[in-house]
Amino acid sequence: MDINSYITGFTDGEGCFLISFSLRQKMKLGIEVRPSFSISQHKRNKEIILFLQKYFKCGGVRFSKRDQNYKYEVRNIDDLMKIIIPHFVKFPLLTSKKDEFKRFEEICNLIYSKQHLSQEGIKKIIELSREINIHGNKKYNRDDLLRMTAR
Repeated sequence: MDINSYITGFTDGEGCFLISFSLRQKMKLGIEVRPSFSISQHKRNKEIILFLQKYFKCGGVRFSKRDQNYKYEVRNIDDLMKIIIPHFVKFPLLTSKKDEFKRFEEICNLIYSKQHLSQEGIKKIIELSREINIHGNKKYNRDDLLRMTAR
């Protein structure tokens, strides 16, 4: 079995590339950008979640009592840039998730090069984030975030 392609296929169906935002006064622009890669599974499939953490050698696993799911998540920008993104570049996604991944990769590159600390960079990240996890719950409206950066 080609485990690399299996992991990509599993991610195509079950994975999530997410860009979230938090309002943080300590941040120069008042907005913190948080990229993450995650996969959740019901507790009966805990072994695949633990396998993913072992395979990638990064990230964390947590259990949600509310929905009885285990979640594997990588949020560290170095791990995203050096481990997660290279995997999906080498073993590409095949569904519409590949477009979300491209935006995610672009945003992570901006963050990695510290462009999220500039007004221009944060605006670009907010705009690109509109195309990621389109149907997910967004705590902050992207237009409101953009208005905040205009100050």
